Amino acid sequence: MSRLPSAIELHKASRTLTLTYGPDEVYHLGAEFLRVHSPSAEVQGHGQPILQFGKIAVGLINVEPAGQYALKLSFDDGHDSGLFTWEYLYQLAQRQDSLWADYLAELRAAGKSRDPAESVVRLML
Repeated sequence: MSRLPSAIELHKASRTLTLTYGPDEVYHLGAEFLRVHSPSAEVQGHGQPILQFGKIAVGLINVEPAGQYALKLSFDDGHDSGLFTWEYLYQLAQRQDSLWADYLAELRAAGKSRDPAESVVRLML
């Protein structure tokens, strides 16, 4: 059974989406976190996820329902093609810490940065 939040709040200034599932279950998901974990083909690829980088300053500009099963999130970098199902949003909320740690490790391993103005260069001496 999918977990439908009882409240959804978009905080543009802090670039977060707050999902409330009950009095003791409130999650604050950052725009960057949501953007790099978008369920879209652009991010998930076709069988092989595509590492997103340079998204530290991305913001959420709109949240709208997609039928009764998902949210369509629009980001200020133009990305708006992923539909976040209720189940997927709940999984992201519950696993946020481990998913974020995995993402940071993938960035390091790929020599990429969260900052679009920063380029990681490895010197081979």
